[in-house]
Amino acid sequence: MGMLNLPGFLSCGKKKDFSLTNEKDAHSSDSDENSERGNWSNKGDYLLSMVGYAVGLGNVWRFPYLTYQNGGGAFLIPYTLMLALAGLPLFFMECSLGQFASLGPVSVWRILPLFQGVGITMVIISTFVTIYYNVIIAYALYYLFASFQKVLPWSDCFSWADEFCSKTRIVSDCNATFHEEIIHANYSFITSKNLTCINGTINYKPVQFPSEQYWNKVALQRSSGLDETGRIVWYLALCLLLSWIIVAAALFKGIKSSGKVVYFTALFPYVILLILLVRGATLEGALDGIEYYIGRQSNITKLMEAEVWKDAATQIFYSLSVAWGGLVALSSYNKFHNNCYSDAILVCVTNCATSIFAGFAIFSILGHMAFVSERPVSEVVDSGFDLAFVAYPEALSKLPVSPLWSFLFFFMLLLLGLDSQFATIETLTTTIQDIYPKVMKKLRMPVTLGLCTLLFFLGLICVTQAGIYWVNLIDHFCAGWGILIAAVLEIIGIIYIYGGNRFIEDIEMMIGKKSRLFWLWWRVCWFFITPVLLLAILVWSLITFSRPSYGSVLYPTWGTAVGWCMIIFCVIWIPIVAIVKILKAEGNLVQRIVSCCRPAANWGPYLECHRGERYSHVVDPEKKREHEIPTVSAIVY
Repeated sequence: MGMLNLPGFLSCGKKKDFSLTNEKDAHSSDSDENSERGNWSNKGDYLLSMVGYAVGLGNVWRFPYLTYQNGGGAFLIPYTLMLALAGLPLFFMECSLGQFASLGPVSVWRILPLFQGVGITMVIISTFVTIYYNVIIAYALYYLFASFQKVLPWSDCFSWADEFCSKTRIVSDCNATFHEEIIHANYSFITSKNLTCINGTINYKPVQFPSEQYWNKVALQRSSGLDETGRIVWYLALCLLLSWIIVAAALFKGIKSSGKVVYFTALFPYVILLILLVRGATLEGALDGIEYYIGRQSNITKLMEAEVWKDAATQIFYSLSVAWGGLVALSSYNKFHNNCYSDAILVCVTNCATSIFAGFAIFSILGHMAFVSERPVSEVVDSGFDLAFVAYPEALSKLPVSPLWSFLFFFMLLLLGLDSQFATIETLTTTIQDIYPKVMKKLRMPVTLGLCTLLFFLGLICVTQAGIYWVNLIDHFCAGWGILIAAVLEIIGIIYIYGGNRFIEDIEMMIGKKSRLFWLWWRVCWFFITPVLLLAILVWSLITFSRPSYGSVLYPTWGTAVGWCMIIFCVIWIPIVAIVKILKAEGNLVQRIVSCCRPAANWGPYLECHRGERYSHVVDPEKKREHEIPTVSAIVY
C-alpha cells in the first residue's frame, strides 16, 4: 500500500503516465516541462515563430512608403522612439503575461476577471483578420502560378486590355512656340508641325499600365463596388483553398509541427530580399529609388508635423502584432524560466530592421522602373495592394528573365503571409485548448482541420468579384480601432488595476531578481508614456475618421454600417463579460466590482512547482482531486 503515496509528479510538470493505453498528445512530448499543454521543442522554434508572426506583409508594402512620405531617413527618428516608448513595452508585457500563466489570450485574464472580455475581443479580431489575410495569401499564390510563363501576362496590353491600357505615358497636349508665339495645342498638332513642347506644360492622357488592368480585370475581375457582389472567382477560390490546406498541414501537430515549418517560412524571405536587393542595386536608376526612399537630404522639418509621429506610432503598433492575442498564445508554450525579456528585444529589433532592409530592396527596383518608363519615382511609388500587385510586378516585368524575379517576389509574399497566419490560427486553437483541454488532447487534428474549413467558407465572400472591397473593409475597421481599444484596456487593467509592481514581481519569478534601475524605464513606459500614446492614437484615429474607400470607389452607406457592426461585435464582449462577472459575484455592487478586479483563485503559474510562496495558495481543483483520489491504474502500479 505504500505505493499509494507516490507523488503524481516525478519532476516539474512531468506527470507520471498511469494510463493503460499510453495515449499521447501530438502537441506535447516527453521532454516538455508542461506535459499537459506542451512546450516549444527548442528556443529557435519560438523565436522564429515570433519573428514570422511580427514580420508580415506590412513590413514590405507599408513601411517603405511611410518612410518616403514622412521625410525619408528622418522618419527613422520617430519610428525608433515609438518602438522604445510604445511597441517594446507592450510586446514585453504580452510575452511575460503568456509565459507566466501558460495560458492563451482569453484564459490568461484570470489575472483580472472583469477584463476577460478584452481577451475575447482579441480572439474575435484575430478571427476576422485571419479570414481576409489568407485571401491576400491566395492573391500571392495566383500571381506565383501566373509567373510560370515565358512572358508575364501583365507585361503588355493583351486581349483583356481596353483602350486606356498603355505601357508608356501618352501626351495629350502642351504649350509650344509657333511663329514666335506660345500656343496651347493637342500633341498631334505639335508633332505634325515638328514643334517641341515647353517643359512643365505637358499634359498626359489618363492611361493605365498593363499590371493595373491585369490586377483589376483578370486577377480580381473587380466589380464596380460593394453593391455588385458578382460571382465567385473560381481560380482565386482554389488558391484560397490551397492556402488553407497549407496552413492546416503546418499546424496539424500544433507548435510541434509549425515550429519546424517556420525555419523555412521565416528565414527564406530574408534570402529572397537579399537577392532582390543585390539585383535591384545593379540596375540603372536604382540610386534614384533609394534616394527617394531615404532621401539624399532627409527632411528634418517633417518631424514638426503631428501626422508623422502618428504614422510612426501606428506602424510600430501594428507591425509588432501587439494586442492581437498571438504574442500571449505563442509565449504560453515557453518554459517558465525562459528569458522573455531578451526575446522581446530581439524580436522587436529584428522586425524593425527587416522593415528598413525591405525598403532598400523595394525602392531600388522601383527606381529602375521609373528610369525605364521615363517617369519620376513619385509616380511609380505606392503602398498596400497597389505596391504588391501593381507597381512592383510592373517593375519586375521590365527586368531580364522577369518570370524568375516575379516568382521570387511572390514566393516571398507567400512565406511572409503564411508564418503570420500560422501564429494567428495557433492563437485560436490555443484559446480552444484552454477552454476544452481534454477535447484538444484527443482531437487536435480534427479541430484544427474543422477550424480551417470553417474559415475557408467564411472567406469565400472575399474571392467574389467584390471581394477586394470586403478585404479592404475588414482591414479598415477590425484591424484598426478594435486593436487599439484592446491594447488600451490591456495596459490599464494590468498596470493600474492588477498592479504594475505586482506584475514586475511576477516577471522576476521567471527571469530572476532585477535592480530598481533596471525596471525604471519599464515603469515609466507602462505607468504613463505607453497608455498616453495609445490613447492619443485612438482619439486621433476617431477624429480623423473618413468614409472607407478603395481607390476612387467610395463605399455605400450600408457598407460603412457593416464595418461599424463588425467593430461593435468585436468590442461588445468587453462590457458584456464584465457585467456577467459582476452579476455572478457576491455582495453589494461595490463589493462585486472589487471582487472582479482581484485575480481569480486559480491565477498563477500553471505548474505547482513554479508557484513558490507567493502563489502557494493556488490549487487547480482538477489536480487537487487527482492527487487526493488514487486511480485504479495507480493502485495497480
